[in-house]
Amino acid sequence: MALRVQRAGILSTLQDLGRYGYQRFGVPVGGVMDEYSHRLANLVVGNDEREATLEITLLGPRLEFTCDTLIGLCGGDFECSIEGHRVPMARPVLSRAGSVLDIGACRLGCRAYLAVAGGFDVPLVMGSKSTYLRGHLGGFQGRALRRGDLLPTAESRTPLYPELHARHGSFQYPRWSVNAHVAFLAHGHHRIRFVPGRHWERFSEGDRQQLCATQFRIGPDSDRMGYHLEGAALVLDRPIEIQSEAVTFGSVQVPPDGRPIVLMANRQATGGYPRIGEVASVDLPLLAQLPPGDTLRLEPVSLERSQSLYLQRERELVLLREGLRMRMKA
Repeated sequence: MALRVQRAGILSTLQDLGRYGYQRFGVPVGGVMDEYSHRLANLVVGNDEREATLEITLLGPRLEFTCDTLIGLCGGDFECSIEGHRVPMARPVLSRAGSVLDIGACRLGCRAYLAVAGGFDVPLVMGSKSTYLRGHLGGFQGRALRRGDLLPTAESRTPLYPELHARHGSFQYPRWSVNAHVAFLAHGHHRIRFVPGRHWERFSEGDRQQLCATQFRIGPDSDRMGYHLEGAALVLDRPIEIQSEAVTFGSVQVPPDGRPIVLMANRQATGGYPRIGEVASVDLPLLAQLPPGDTLRLEPVSLERSQSLYLQRERELVLLREGLRMRMKA
């Protein structure tokens, strides 16, 4: 059981929720950029949310199915088709053996996540299937997909969505879909909420106001390690000498040039620049869907509000998980 890669796309790598416990050895956590879409994709095919998905960036791969395979594709709005027919996202799709899934250019957002029922059959490296490209480890042979690869998949333990198996054709899918956050990308006014960080008070009142008033542009040198925000530079009220401290996904650092950097999935373990804020966890998936050139504004929220938003999203995912379990057996 495998997916045969006929075209690799710009950057297609296996990622899961990350490689924890090894930062002290210099190994980053890594993992998916958009955790929400990754979890949705796994949920619609009956996988554990920690199972690896194929993270697809900007232009997707062309994949041939060597056997009947149930897939879920969530995230940015990509042009997807099988045998020339449009394939909808954010729902389970049963693809027949021999059919070819063509994931084209992204029309909205920049990343999609492809899950297959049963998961991808690759070994765990330091407890994770995530690909760390700079270290050439994890995922599929420690690298991005290439044309001609045969990406192994595992067999799903139990047949899901029996009504799809009863139909004929190169692929089948239900009329319903799960909630995705593509709609939030469509309005073009991207608001990213953050909690004031450890060194918030070290910046002048003017700079703190400027941070929240500026429309930043994501710089072209942004990547999975960090997003460089272009806009009005910030200036420290007075020089700060700090020891390197732990950083996390969403830490907003301000280097000496005053251009904020938001640390992303492949962030380093520690950082020595002052941290003016921490992006709210609930908004990290949205931020991860913004490609270089997109704009955003930073909006401060309290820690309590950030936690409340996160718990609300988790409750919604619990309800979705239970609803999907019933549909899988119907």
